[in-house]
Amino acid sequence: MEKSKKKAIIAGAGPAGLTAAATFLDETNIQPVVLEQSDEIGGLSRTVRTKGGNRMDIGGHRFFSKSQRVLDFWRRTMPLQGSPSKDDILLDRKKTLAPGGPDPETTDRVMLLRERVSRIYYLRKFFDYPVSLKWQTFANMGLLRTLRVGIGYLASLLHKRKETSLENFYINRFGRPLYSMFFEDYTEKVWGVHPSKLGADWGSQRVKGLSIITVLKDALMTKLHLKKKKVETSLIEEFVYPKFGPGQLWETVADDVINRGGVVTTNFDVTEVHVSGNHVDWIAGIDNEGNKKRMECDYFLSSMPIKDLVNALTGITVPDDVKAIATALPYRDFITVGLLVKDLKIHNNTKIHTYNNRVPDTWIYIQERGVKIGRLQIFNNWSPYLVSDYKSTMWIGLEYFCSEGDELWNMSDDDFIKMAASELEKIGIIDRKDVISGTRVRVKKAYPSYFGSYYQLGKVREFLDSIDNLYCIGRNGQHRYNNMDHSMLTAMEAVDAIRDHKSDKKAVWSVNTEEEYHEEKTSQDNN
Repeated sequence: MEKSKKKAIIAGAGPAGLTAAATFLDETNIQPVVLEQSDEIGGLSRTVRTKGGNRMDIGGHRFFSKSQRVLDFWRRTMPLQGSPSKDDILLDRKKTLAPGGPDPETTDRVMLLRERVSRIYYLRKFFDYPVSLKWQTFANMGLLRTLRVGIGYLASLLHKRKETSLENFYINRFGRPLYSMFFEDYTEKVWGVHPSKLGADWGSQRVKGLSIITVLKDALMTKLHLKKKKVETSLIEEFVYPKFGPGQLWETVADDVINRGGVVTTNFDVTEVHVSGNHVDWIAGIDNEGNKKRMECDYFLSSMPIKDLVNALTGITVPDDVKAIATALPYRDFITVGLLVKDLKIHNNTKIHTYNNRVPDTWIYIQERGVKIGRLQIFNNWSPYLVSDYKSTMWIGLEYFCSEGDELWNMSDDDFIKMAASELEKIGIIDRKDVISGTRVRVKKAYPSYFGSYYQLGKVREFLDSIDNLYCIGRNGQHRYNNMDHSMLTAMEAVDAIRDHKSDKKAVWSVNTEEEYHEEKTSQDNN
């Protein structure tokens, strides 16, 4: 009689959980069982559909990675376009197309090649993001601000601060005046905490390698038409993107996992993770009908928030300090508002050719004082297929950072949408009479925060790693502000460790912390 397959239970159907499931099927004989608490696939990378037929990308997800393994995963799942997309056709835009690739006008399972344009909106003017040192930047800032920025940067070269906070991290790279203009208020808006109280770790993971020196080198090499052997992540100019947003890719992966013998179950809340000795032997949870179910497993991969995982552990004594640290781990929550509008009041002032002279940005960082909005997404520019009426309407996303239970979180949908529209009108981006409809989405625990008990996370990790068949993966699973590709890599590393019978979990936790990962990616690897 054939021996039954080993089973890996995976908590969470986001990028980490579904990557783990697909990798188990690719590289092992272990059956993956994915259990998702919500009724949606994709986690923080899901796509929200509205009644009007428009689609929202929660947070904006550029598909770019320094890892060839991740790039190969994406390309196997959804091949690159081989024919022009809707906006390419309207603009008669020429771009690199994949020979024999699918036609996005007739095929849904396709990645689009998109141009990366992000800018800062400050003083009712546009600044490049990352900040570039060109004439328009200085003209926008004015003579006095420019002089202060120059002097401040020179001072930062002469006096380096100990990087004990995110504030010091930024000042060392940009100088205090530029930090105050473009980082200080925005960072506090995102985290609800002043950068002086946030760990430098966040900066290391998000903008390592980016500084005025990097910007100058990039500008000089571009001006001299020199081949750039290496490209810093924050300066990447192109990325790929699923036709219907990131959720489409993860829904496709989930379908593929099911078709290959894996299991993906939604509306299942894992409430108990039972440990015998130092081994997870079963989990229990509540299904969509309110029934409690128990499942045995050989391996357990968790992308649950660490505080939820620790509180779910049974059969093992959790030290008081571990429980206290995990329970106190801080998070930042997130609200996005989709507004369908007839047009924007801001228009294209770049050399990029756009439809109806629309702004070319995928997202805009709002640095204006006096408004709560953090970023503005232009969904038309992510993919024309996210918008039901691409030619006649603009579909935009207003992003707000908050904490569950605070004033923003508790506002009614109608009041919040009205407030959001008023803010955009106040800073000159829309006219409220042009708003057609609005949609509001709230997201819990969107951003693991780097303050408070985060600094004692090592004790929690050490305890969790002592459970031999438990692997923490993904953004919330490791309480690390990972990009999507980083989350995927944690899952791949976990499957590698299981496949190769490695007891050391260091590689799983080391994704997005190793120095070489942050260093520039060769242009050859980005083809």
